[in-house]
Amino acid sequence: MTLPISRRTLLKGLMATSVAQLTTVSSTAEAGIFQDKADAGWVKGHMTGAQALVEALIQEGTDCVYGIPGAQENELWDAMKAKGLGYLLCTHEFSAACMADGAARATGKPGVLCVVPGPGVTNSLSGVGEALLDSVPLVWIIGDVARGEKHRPFQVHDLPQVGLAKQVSKEVIEVHEVGEIPDAVRRAFYLARCGEPGPVAVVVPYNLLLEAHKFASGPLGLPAAPFDEDAFQAALGLLGNQKLRWGIYAGLGCMDHSAALGQVAEILQAPVATSVSGKGALPDCHPLAVGYGYGKYGTRTAEDLFKHLDGVLAIGVKYSEVSTAFYAIPKHKHVIHVDVNEKNLGQIVKSDVCVHADAGVFLDRLIAQQDCIQRAPNPKLTESIRKQKALDLKINSGNYGKCGADPMALVLALRRCLAADALVFVDVTLAEHYASEAFSVYQPRTYFNPTDNQAMGWSIPAALGAQRVQPQRTVVTITGDGCFLMSAMEITTAAREGLPVKFFVLDDQAYHYMQALQKPAYLRTTATILARMDYEALARGFGVFYQEIHSTDELEGGIRAALCQPGPVLTRVVTDYGKREVRWIEATKDRFTQELTTAQKMRFLARIGSRSLRFHQPND
Repeated sequence: MTLPISRRTLLKGLMATSVAQLTTVSSTAEAGIFQDKADAGWVKGHMTGAQALVEALIQEGTDCVYGIPGAQENELWDAMKAKGLGYLLCTHEFSAACMADGAARATGKPGVLCVVPGPGVTNSLSGVGEALLDSVPLVWIIGDVARGEKHRPFQVHDLPQVGLAKQVSKEVIEVHEVGEIPDAVRRAFYLARCGEPGPVAVVVPYNLLLEAHKFASGPLGLPAAPFDEDAFQAALGLLGNQKLRWGIYAGLGCMDHSAALGQVAEILQAPVATSVSGKGALPDCHPLAVGYGYGKYGTRTAEDLFKHLDGVLAIGVKYSEVSTAFYAIPKHKHVIHVDVNEKNLGQIVKSDVCVHADAGVFLDRLIAQQDCIQRAPNPKLTESIRKQKALDLKINSGNYGKCGADPMALVLALRRCLAADALVFVDVTLAEHYASEAFSVYQPRTYFNPTDNQAMGWSIPAALGAQRVQPQRTVVTITGDGCFLMSAMEITTAAREGLPVKFFVLDDQAYHYMQALQKPAYLRTTATILARMDYEALARGFGVFYQEIHSTDELEGGIRAALCQPGPVLTRVVTDYGKREVRWIEATKDRFTQELTTAQKMRFLARIGSRSLRFHQPND
């Protein structure tokens, strides 16, 4: 018998015998009888597809599933509750993807989201796409419409789920039989962590969640780490040349190998810069840490130190557009590029040696061969780094905010007020470049930024996802007022669940990032002015504590007041960017100009010349 389903009536016509069978299986599963405790990690016994899927998630170490229930997945959500698997209801599936992303970045384990077909899938695409481009492991459970013999034309949400998911996933696993469900989930976890991490989708028709089966699914183990021995030996030969001075450029691939990274830096006496995603891979308090980037877009310390080097050892990093300000990368005589994804090697920067290897394995092998590459301690180098960092801090500490708080000052004040293990989520705001440059990170997996998809509104749900699985940690966000409009309703989730995230919103009633890009090129702005909002009324409606900061002088007191509150806090920071230089913007502009043709440059100049004669430039 078919099981028609709609928003008006779920599972009408289910045969009495099927109900009895499901009830028997459900009660057995909830009592824990189906799981043989001696078979650790296995999914074994007679249960429904939904129960088997939940059991597989539990056995893979899932802490929380993020999403919104729907007709095609109610059976699955009920099984989560029955088995005690944690879940978090959000307000939008974009947020579900960002929450899973935030949890994954904070823990290093795959985050899990669960959505219905159709709008559930399409709503989550931007968030899952962020995880794909930023190399974050996700497992994306998609409950599909009925398939196989239960399929009927014109079902609700009957979009091509598999085709949609393929656009933003490492792989999509389609389940065709109920017995395949736990193995599909296990394979998704395996692939999400294998090589360069990323999202993997599991598409399960809802009718299979209802079917019962006798399961026996064992764990798959950990993925093998690639290692190119010949390329490693070539790299070792270059690094062993005592006449060459090296710097290390570390990306997200180094995040779980901080101690080894620091040891290799000391062996080579090499300054260490990081990508945006790599911030924290080496604590900024390390004497060889020079901060983010090593070009005009990064810290002045990194730019200055790397100018005097012969070579760069790039480990677990892609040289992406955002992290390098439109590929404004200084050239060096020698480059060694190491990455777990062979397709990333040498794509942007021409490299002498490309080593296909896991960052941790590569670093450990270098340590084992340290006699071949050891440099004598260089106190002049560390002293130079110390002095340049102090100068950087002095320059960054200047106050440019006349009619509100300086956002760079907010970044520095947060660092002074937060514990070393606090989790900081920064959104797609102009201030993200101030934070990349000036926020010192003291522990791995404590600083997070949506880098390569630049999905606006990411930070609020991502922070909630991390807070849900790291309840003892302080979690804060830096969000622009434009990004706030994208996901502000998720603050109601913080209030409902008592998740004590501290939300700081930079408010200047504009898409200031776009204004900074538009004004130099067009002498005016277009579609950047936002409506004035009553944030206090919003906070009251959301059910969270509210406060305002109106000047730079109020920042530290306001931050500490927010941190003292036991629950979620919304802080409006009246913001004035003033005339502070954004190094990333300047480097991007210079690099972009270099790539324009002569004809394109003439058109820009002609337009600017014409508009400069007008007294009033229309902005909106």
